[in-house]
Amino acid sequence: MRRLITTTFVTLDGVMQAPGGPEEDPSNGFAYGGWQAPFSDEATGEFIGETMSTPFDLLLGRKTYDIFAGYWPLHVDDPVGAAFQKATKYVASRSRLDLEWEGSRLIEGDVNEYLRRLKQDGGPDLHVWGSGDLIQTLLGGDVIDEMRLLIYPIILGSGKRLFADGGVARSFTATKTAVAKDGVIMAAYEPAGAVETGTVGQ
Repeated sequence: MRRLITTTFVTLDGVMQAPGGPEEDPSNGFAYGGWQAPFSDEATGEFIGETMSTPFDLLLGRKTYDIFAGYWPLHVDDPVGAAFQKATKYVASRSRLDLEWEGSRLIEGDVNEYLRRLKQDGGPDLHVWGSGDLIQTLLGGDVIDEMRLLIYPIILGSGKRLFADGGVARSFTATKTAVAKDGVIMAAYEPAGAVETGTVGQ
């Protein structure tokens, strides 16, 4: 059975918008595009490399697909670009799209139901990069098997956030944690059921 794994670069205050560069996603006047660039550590490279070390397909929201399709097909000499080019790209969108990137498929109908069927077909794991709105939908459908977060030691104050108000309550178990020399926290989490509450000290 396929696993569905999300990988997200996020700031301490939960912002995930445009980590890669100023032109990646300047919507709503976002002024900090490329905030990830000053951080470079061998440990984070290894964490990302491990994520991509086995065959995978991509699952992307509309906006992330547009960003990736405009960049990675022009950089297939890069190991990441080569892996993305080889992968089947499943795209979740509320409207019809012309999917020009080779190997792209539009998800028809209910996304979570589509993914439940897809996860049973014996293909490679499904990787979600970026795609914040899509992640909220996947959490609501309880179809995510692992969330990988790289948490950067900065606060931006504004921007699109990974977990917005109105999301689904879930508990998680950490399966891997590490801290890079530059302060980036790398962690992998698996769903662990409903949130439990109580009173501290009792």
